[in-house]
Order: sequence, then C-alpha cells, then structure tokens
Amino acid sequence: DLSRGDRRHQALQLRRQRKEAVLAEKRSLGSRDGPPHLVVLVPLHSRAAAHDTLHLLQSQDAAVVPVAEGKAGDFALLCPRLKQRWRFVTAQAGDLHAVLDLAKVADSLLFVLDPTDGWDSAGDYCLSCLFAQGLPSYALAVPGGNDLPPKKRIDARKKLAKAIEKRFPEAKLFPLNTEQESSLLLRHLATQKQRHLAFRDRRAHLLAYAAEFVPGQESDLVGTLKVSGFVRGQTLSVNSLVHIVGHGDFQMSQVDAPPDPLSLNPRVVKGQKKSEHMEIQDDSANGTDEMEQDTKVLMKADPKKQESLQSEVVPDPMEGEQTWPTEEELQEAEASLKTNRRVVKVPKGTSKYQAAWIVDDGEEGSEKDDDDDYDDEDDDMMEEAVSQEGESSEEEGEPAEEDCETMTIPESLRDDQYDEKVEEDEQMLERYKQERMDEMFPDEVDTPRDVPARVRFQKYRGLKSFRTSPWDPKENLPRDYARIFQFQDFARTRKNLFRQIEKEETEGASVGWYVTVHVCNVPVSVMESFKEGKPLVLFSLLPHEQKMSVLNFLVHRHPSNCEPVRAKEELIFHCGFRRFRASPLFSQHTSADKHKLERFLRPDAAVVVTVYAPITFPPASVLLFKQRGNGKLVNAEIVIKRLVLSGHPFKIFTRTAVVRYMFFNREDVMWFKPVELRTKWGRRGHIKEPLGTHGHMKCHFDGQLKSQDTVLLNLYKRIFPKWTYDPHVPEPVPWVRSESALPVQEVEMD
Repeated sequence: DLSRGDRRHQALQLRRQRKEAVLAEKRSLGSRDGPPHLVVLVPLHSRAAAHDTLHLLQSQDAAVVPVAEGKAGDFALLCPRLKQRWRFVTAQAGDLHAVLDLAKVADSLLFVLDPTDGWDSAGDYCLSCLFAQGLPSYALAVPGGNDLPPKKRIDARKKLAKAIEKRFPEAKLFPLNTEQESSLLLRHLATQKQRHLAFRDRRAHLLAYAAEFVPGQESDLVGTLKVSGFVRGQTLSVNSLVHIVGHGDFQMSQVDAPPDPLSLNPRVVKGQKKSEHMEIQDDSANGTDEMEQDTKVLMKADPKKQESLQSEVVPDPMEGEQTWPTEEELQEAEASLKTNRRVVKVPKGTSKYQAAWIVDDGEEGSEKDDDDDYDDEDDDMMEEAVSQEGESSEEEGEPAEEDCETMTIPESLRDDQYDEKVEEDEQMLERYKQERMDEMFPDEVDTPRDVPARVRFQKYRGLKSFRTSPWDPKENLPRDYARIFQFQDFARTRKNLFRQIEKEETEGASVGWYVTVHVCNVPVSVMESFKEGKPLVLFSLLPHEQKMSVLNFLVHRHPSNCEPVRAKEELIFHCGFRRFRASPLFSQHTSADKHKLERFLRPDAAVVVTVYAPITFPPASVLLFKQRGNGKLVNAEIVIKRLVLSGHPFKIFTRTAVVRYMFFNREDVMWFKPVELRTKWGRRGHIKEPLGTHGHMKCHFDGQLKSQDTVLLNLYKRIFPKWTYDPHVPEPVPWVRSESALPVQEVEMD
C-alpha cells in the first residue's frame, strides 16, 4: 500500500542499515571492545618463507606479545596508534587437522606463497580442503623473490598472477619484502570485508589463549580444564554445553573474567624505558598471583537451567510389550478383515504375505498401460551383461593367484617388508575388481546352489515399483533406533531456534570479552594435546546438539581421489565444527522416500552418506577423509539394499520364454513367483509356472524377448548404519598429497 516515494525511501533506509552494520563489524573486530583480529598463517609451499613473513610483521611500530612459550609463530600485535590488535597463529606443517580447526575460528587466513611456483601439491591439497570446509576472509602474501634477476622477477610475477586466477579470481597479491609492504598488508587485513561461515556465526566459540588442567579428586586422568580466550560469534552462556573439537562434549561449571592480556593500554614494566618496540609484562608467566587476585567470577552454572550431557535414549525393554486386546478391539479387527478381504487363487503352500503380492487378472490388464513409464526407469538401472564364460574364467583364475602367493617365502627382513607392501597391493587390486564388477553388474549376485534361495534371501522382499511402492519407515527397526532422538518437525525446530538466537538476548559473556571457562570432567589428553602445540578450539552447542540421531549428508567425491571407498568403511568426518570417526552407508540421491544402497562411493554422481552422529543444525560443511566433495544435508528416510538375481532365456516364444539359471529347484520358483520380473532391455513380466525340478520356469512378458537379453529379479531389504561414532580422532591426516584422502566440499545437513 506504500507509494512509490515511500518504497524508495524504505529501500534507502534498509541499504543504509546494512552498510552501517558492515562498518560496525569492521570497526569492532580488533578494536578495544572486540576480540583481537585472529590471522592464521598457512604456508602453501615447502619453500614459502613463513619465518621472514613473521619477522616483517613483528617489525611494525607495535607491541609484540608472545602467546606460547618457545613457539615463534604464535604472537600478538598491539597498535594503540591505529587502535587495532591482531593475533597471529602459524599452522603446523604436516597436520591438516590443525589447519582445518584453525580455519573454523579464524577471522582471516594469510596464505604464504612461493614467488616462483606459488603452491606445491601439498598446498593445492590443503586449498581443496579449505575451500570445501568454507573459506573465511583471506589474503595472499609473497615474501622473497628479490634474489631473482629483474627480468625473471617480472616473468615469475606474471606466471604467479596467472596461476592464482583459477583459485582466487579477484585476489590481490601482496609482496612482502619491506616494512612498508607489511604495513599495507596489515591495513588490508583490518579493512577487508569479513566472509561469514554460517555454522560458527550462530554459536559462541573461542581459540585457547592459555589453558590449565586441575586434576580431579577421584583420578588424575580426569579433571577441570580452565581455558582462557576471547569470546567470538555469540554470547557464551555457562549453562550451555561446550564442544572441544576432536575430543567431545562437556559441561561448564563457571566462567571467570581475568584481566585482558592484550589490552591496547598495556602496563609497562617499571624501571624500563620505552624502546623502539614496547615490552609488555607477561602476566601469564610473571604475574600469575596478581591475575588470580584480579580475576572476577562472572557466572556459575545453575543445575536447574544447565543442559544435560545425555546423548542417548535409555531404551525400556518393556516399552514394546503389548497388552491383551479388549473385546471391542477384537470385533473391530474382525470387521475390518471382512471388509478388506480379497479372494485370490494361490498355489499350495503360499503364505499370507506372499498372497498379498499376487495380482488379479483384472488388475494385471489395467496395469499394462503403465509399463512404459517404468521401462524408462529400468533402462537407467540396468546395464549390459558379459558372457558366462568370462565369469567362470575369472573364478578359475583366482585360486591360481592364491596358490602363487602361498609359494613366496621371504628370505630377509627387507623381503618381509616388501611382501607386506605386495599384500596391500593385492588387497587394493581385489577392491578395484569389486568396484569394477559393481559398475558392470550393479547389485547382481549368484544364486547359491547349496542353500535354497528362499532361505538365503528370506529377509528380502519384492517391490512392484521401487519409487512408488510403500515401505513403512518404522517397520523392523534395529535396537539402535531406540537410542536416538527423533524430531516431530525438524525444519520447524531449526527455524524457531535460529529466530530465538537472532531476537532474544542470552545472559553470559559477550563477544570480545576475555574469559576463563571451567570445563568439567575433561580427560588429561586434551591438555597434553594443547602442550604439544595443537590448537584448542571450543564451540558452544545449540539446544539438542549433544543428542545422537541419524545424519544424512549429500557429498561429491573429489576428482583427485581414485581409490575405491567401500560402504561401512571407517572414515574421518569434519562436519561443521565437529570432527569424528564413523562407518557410513552410501545411497543414491533421489527425490523419493527410498534411497538405494551403493556399495562404493561413486565418482560421477552425488551420494547420500548416512551415519549415527550428534545432531547438527544446518547449514554446515562436511569433509570426509580416509584413514592412512560439495554437499548438503538431505532428508533420506529409508536406505534400501537391492539384490538382483539373473537368469537366461532358454527358449523364446511370442510373449513367453523358458528361463534357467536363476533358480535350481522347483520350491524356489514357487516361492518367488509373486515377484515381478524385468529384463536388461526393458521388458517386464512374471513367473507363470515351474518346469521340472531343476529350476527352469515358464515366464510371461509384455513383449518378445531377444536372445541376448537377461532376465532379472529384484529383491530389497532395508539397511541401517552401524553405531561406530567416535568423537576422538587422535591420528593426524598426513599433509602430503595422498590419493587416499577424500576432501568433500560444502554440505547441508538433516
């Protein structure tokens, strides 16, 4: 109802508000009231001069405050003249976990390049992982290069500028050889627009500035961890739970407010004059007693309001017991059976479940018109077959290879080590063969001859249409499903929670405060990891995020990875702010409520990954790593495993054919008679009757078969993931570019 002038005025006001919000964010970051500007140095080449970069940054007209003793790459810069303060942290070479964890909390990343090559293979691999996880604001620094002749220096700069166009289209290179160039770099870091990562903007987080471990009374292995740092993102409440990246979820007992060690108005040590670089009193080393006296207790946890650490539901074994029905319920059941009863002619020995799948002649005629619609789906799912001689020859060749392996006898220690590598290569070759066979013959299995097919496949069922046939999602659930939490409406809960974060004010430590968090019942291994130089990162959890559920990720395989990855194989997950290990299931990404199981991670299509893991509200990025792509969270309700039994037409008539080699006894043919048949060339049909006692059967199809066609029978069974969630990931991912690592790019979650 607004006039044209009012609408223009309203748009102008909204534009001005957004501009003021961006300016306020720039001014608060690194200022007196905001947290220090956290800059993480990431060398992308083995020859990148990270030490020279640090030396030039420390040569500014600012106070240099060391953060970690004996670690030159972790320091702070205080510049009262510019009213700015920075904290610089150098990522450890060879530890990809540390780089990814620091990138989760960094305000800016400073990539240090080589003046001639830019980045090597390890640097390219690191960039792939950082882009997949979500890249904050960044800058490109190129130290060195003065030793090159002027002509080669210009050529190298052009070559480097051309190389970064693919990765960083609008980035600017900052040469870093003088103090003036380093001051320009600092000014760029302070004034550039900050890029937001959704998973951290809605949660309070901090990078540990200092930490202290107080052993508990019962055991020295578990105690209280006092972590000091600057609050970022959101207000930190003591009653919420906190997640230590790589170690798990914990409760907080209290939050203290010690003096700010990086104040822009620092205390000068008495008896010393101001030199060219100001010397700041190290409160962490020399003034511990004074800090303890100045420390104020901000808040203590309220047991009534504190979030519980319960992550699983304790199932009641008597909850599923059913009482004896009343007479009214029995009468209602009999009445419903009479109204829904259908008379169908069935063979002798047919169960009620099998009889429900038998189609009447009238229904069969009405459904012939819809066959063409299903044929298009089946053509995509079926592939061409190879001859039976090729399969038999491969089966005959396998024992010969095994015999050759048993004849090798190592003669020395070197031979033993070499043979171990050969065994690994043979295992990898076998996995390559399995992946290739799964591509050529998807889901096809051989019918066993020593076990009846009705016994071997008794847990499977037939479906008339994989897309439209009903499947009750609560049917035959495993016992692990009694341990997880389920949302009545996940999207609505997420929407209300995010709206509450934006509108309501939380009581606690505000953004920019320097606090000490007392984390309860923390193992001593967390402190040992921090002493080794690994980053200690804390994230506060939103309500329900400590509870276990079934998470589904939509992932793309990275093009650089070519090693087969089998389902239920243990992988390392970087999911938003979490890092954990689990054995996932892979399934196809479709719009239906059922998703067919994939035995391997496909390189050419998006795959849904299903695991048991704590709830994480999307959006969040996900990366998968193997022990030694783009994604989003989806709602995958049911994961179905498909088995395909194949047979060959023996005699072909107009619309009928005699099929053999699918079954090997008459009883199996009668058992699977209600299941619909398909062929690789798109025909559909059903079993009419068995012939003889050796598994031959007469089948009727909707058209004449070709002699080279293959008859298929699809069986389905629901699959559930394994409960293998482990929040502890002690083994670091190797920095060297490896074909076994799977950087998978950004993700949404359900």
